Amino acid sequence: MPASTLATIGRPRVAIGPVQRSDTSPQALKQLCGEPDKGVTAWPLADIARAVRPDQQQRALLDELKTSAAKAADIFKDSCTDSYAMTPTGRLRSMQNRISATLEAIKIVRPALENFYSSLSDEQQARFNALGPHVGERSPQQQEATAQTGNCGDSKSDLAHLPINRIAASLHPAGKQKEALDRLSDATTKAIADLQAACPNDVPLTPVGRLEAMQHRLEAMQKAAKLIEPALDEFYTMLSSEQKARFNTLQRVASP
Repeated sequence: MPASTLATIGRPRVAIGPVQRSDTSPQALKQLCGEPDKGVTAWPLADIARAVRPDQQQRALLDELKTSAAKAADIFKDSCTDSYAMTPTGRLRSMQNRISATLEAIKIVRPALENFYSSLSDEQQARFNALGPHVGERSPQQQEATAQTGNCGDSKSDLAHLPINRIAASLHPAGKQKEALDRLSDATTKAIADLQAACPNDVPLTPVGRLEAMQHRLEAMQKAAKLIEPALDEFYTMLSSEQKARFNTLQRVASP
């Protein structure tokens, strides 16, 4: 993910899919993790070189970016797993692992990108900027796998929009279960506010700015997930085996 998302984060989006969208499938995740050289982890170095025509010193910095991108791709691929979480709590933790891996990868690539970009002349930077956010665009399958189709201003995300009403209608929680569900609802409301606050006011026009914006959004997502996790764990632990089975079959609330 991290290598190509340097080029695809120009639009104000959050890496969470809309509620009405079906959840990430095992097949989509398998394709995402099995194709490190395509879309999500492919940084178009040849396109960059053709656009900016780097000199010898700049070429060396571009090579450093290539090395960093490859290392970042390995970090992201290492976060993949053959197993697929079947419970809401498991899916949330799987998503947290993917966010953490992506943040780690971004932190590897960002210094190399900044060094290369700052070495360019104004004309070269303009040519780099003109490549736009569509360079290295993810495939439709990879877009589904990372669930990055939600508008940043849309609060109805799989992370922060647990179907509380559907959960209540299906599980019929009572007593302490109902109190725990109320706390989970409060946590999701707070998570929504945090995600909304992380939306940029303007769309970054440079690859460095887009990468920085993505890092900030992912950090907000990580914070939101950590806010939801204890409330979700508490509620899920209180359920009977039958209630857990019903919850597991509801629309999946967190995509890895």
